[in-house]
Amino acid sequence: MNQIADSATDGDALSRAVRKVKRHVLPLFVVMFIVNYIDRVNIGFVRPHIESDLGIGAAAYGLGAGLFFIGYALFEVPSNILLQRVGARLWLTRIMLTWGLVASATAFMQNETHFYILRFLLGVAEAGFFPGVIYYFTRWLPKEERGKAIAIFLSGSAAASLISGPLAGALMQIQGLGMHGWQWMLFIEGMVSVTLCFAVWFWLDSTPNDAKWLSADEKDALNGAIEREQRERESMTGPKPTLWTLLRDSQIVLFCVLYFCIQLTIYAATFWLPSIIKSMGGLSDLQVGFFNSIPWLISILAMYAFAACAGRWKYQQAWVATALLIAGLGMFLSTTGGPVFAFIAVCFAAIGFKSASSLFWPIPQGYLDARIAAAVIALINSLGNLGGFVAPTTFGILEQQTGSIQGGLYGLACTSLLAAVLVFFVRTTPKSANDKSAKHPTALSQPH
Repeated sequence: MNQIADSATDGDALSRAVRKVKRHVLPLFVVMFIVNYIDRVNIGFVRPHIESDLGIGAAAYGLGAGLFFIGYALFEVPSNILLQRVGARLWLTRIMLTWGLVASATAFMQNETHFYILRFLLGVAEAGFFPGVIYYFTRWLPKEERGKAIAIFLSGSAAASLISGPLAGALMQIQGLGMHGWQWMLFIEGMVSVTLCFAVWFWLDSTPNDAKWLSADEKDALNGAIEREQRERESMTGPKPTLWTLLRDSQIVLFCVLYFCIQLTIYAATFWLPSIIKSMGGLSDLQVGFFNSIPWLISILAMYAFAACAGRWKYQQAWVATALLIAGLGMFLSTTGGPVFAFIAVCFAAIGFKSASSLFWPIPQGYLDARIAAAVIALINSLGNLGGFVAPTTFGILEQQTGSIQGGLYGLACTSLLAAVLVFFVRTTPKSANDKSAKHPTALSQPH
């Protein structure tokens, strides 16, 4: 009876701790992601201005936009290794400070060379933020809660897409001190990140033991749940694997391929949706901006709904595959009608590709050893985000050569379909766990 009472007490303490963690860190992470995403994509709103004021043409603009993802990919893994060593509080604060300073400095670029360097440095500065937060969740939340937390966190990018257009338009109305409106917009949005880094430093804690807002029993319950997960994983995997060992793991390669497919569709929609909306005809830039917000608003609701369903009815691969099929169907349907129908189809596709992005991450989290998870999560994210370079580049070549992006939309539909099939080949637990289950079928029925 005492053991049952103690178990119930631990369960209550764990529930309280999880609720406190979500209230304390999730709002901050969402705000950080909103600011982060705006600083990443706001260059798209100033393209005509830097062309007229600085002579940066379309080709140079495309190269500069893509260089961000190169810097991001090269420094993502080293950044997350350092985060694991020095702590999330210090490293996430550093990331915000440096990306804010670089984003603000972009306002003062004078030529193509400055543009290239600053975009590359912005990728370097930002590297480690997203996988750092994902890793943070693995040290603060039990696995049953991470999917919902990731969905809420990822809603920050959708929220940023909602507000970035109107915000950029308002800030570009500012004139004075010898600066153009586009310069004021880049400078102010970058300085918001610099200001926010102080809030991160004073609000964030690196580990549950550092959190003064958790009681002793809540810390014990939270640490106990995380440690039990890790012990179970270690019993399956044995000694700590090296990064190079994991790089030879076909599952890690598959994770990278799947996330690349997801990001390919997301960035294609991000960069080309305004063109689809514009082709509807008779719309001002402001109206295009508001129409552009609709798919992202829908995707926010869809991400949380999918995460809630996946948390209730367990089978993560099936939920990811369903989301990918929705994305692929939406992209295919966008080629079958006029501009208005294409816009509606992309709204439908957004339900799929944004939900797939949040549903994906609990799978590698469950597979990876926590002792090496930070570096591998960073690797998956960095390679996946190269979709942000491939998608707009490919679409631009297709439009230049064929006068249409229809071929690209077909390609995205096929890519989503392929990813929906591949997701059933990934494991949610280490290979040895499945081997043990096969040898000892009753093991799965035993309580943990």
